Amino acid sequence: MINSRVHDLLEAPDAKLVIERAQAILADEAQRRRAFREWLRDDVKAEFINGDVIMHSPVKRRHLDATQNLTTLLRVYVHLHELGAVDSEKALIGLTRNDYEPDICYWNKETADVFEADQMEHPAPDLIVEVLSKSTTGRDRGIKFEDYAAHGVGEYWIIDPVRKSVEQYQLDEATMAFAVANTLYVDDTLTALTIPGFTIPVRAIFDKDVNLTTLKSLMNRTDR
Repeated sequence: MINSRVHDLLEAPDAKLVIERAQAILADEAQRRRAFREWLRDDVKAEFINGDVIMHSPVKRRHLDATQNLTTLLRVYVHLHELGAVDSEKALIGLTRNDYEPDICYWNKETADVFEADQMEHPAPDLIVEVLSKSTTGRDRGIKFEDYAAHGVGEYWIIDPVRKSVEQYQLDEATMAFAVANTLYVDDTLTALTIPGFTIPVRAIFDKDVNLTTLKSLMNRTDR
């Protein structure tokens, strides 16, 4: 996809002028990105996307519940089996142009083992989960969908807390774009592609009682 865009640009007679203008815009944007990082605080959820600072509004209870339920299951399982690291909400993901704070991230053990205590910026995770809200749906399905794939995120889940569904995408490395793996609902089972052995009922993301039962089951899985 990237090579195709470059080819189309180079075919244009004004390619040099377009590139020079783009370089000037990106240089100014890089300065604003540095200012954003200096300003960013741990009590503010904000992202830097294509030159704009995106502030996040408070979310509804169903968004919080789904995020916390899934984070608990992922974190317990990953830590129990020493598979890496899981973070929620405030882990800053620094990609080539943009800075994101996804709802949930997972990094494999090799990557997580080199994290440092005072580290703020993190590389592209193996798995990213975004929980939809009215204000974020466009970005979760748009710029983030493209940017995460372009930077090698192996798996992407989009959770809809209203429809109680999970869209599971897998990276197609040939095109560096996401392909649909599954669309799942509350009576289905979700199996991670990037976290070995992680399988849960979708209902555990939305139902606290099922979540607790699933958590107990995960903690009893001692095989690695």
